[in-house]
Amino acid sequence: MMARFSEGERVRISQRYPAEHHRVPNYAKGAVGYVERVCSPFGQPESLAVGGDGKPLQTLYRVRLQQTALWTDYQGAPGDTLDIEVFEHWLEAEE
Repeated sequence: MMARFSEGERVRISQRYPAEHHRVPNYAKGAVGYVERVCSPFGQPESLAVGGDGKPLQTLYRVRLQQTALWTDYQGAPGDTLDIEVFEHWLEAEE
């Protein structure tokens, strides 16, 4: 299975609000970061949560986000980051 994104590539986390189970926290939706690591393919959580087979498998990525971009009132150091693992079908290329 070929990963769509590469380490260091800028990505945007999709800003969808589906009613079914999904693994993206609301605070990260719409955020732009970069791929810190390409992980392995895993079963789709939306399918697995309802007893499905998780197919097709989706590549999981570790995406690094700036804390100041997530929270406008963030009081920590300007360079602080947050890493979040996001499945490929939730990521969009960011130009």
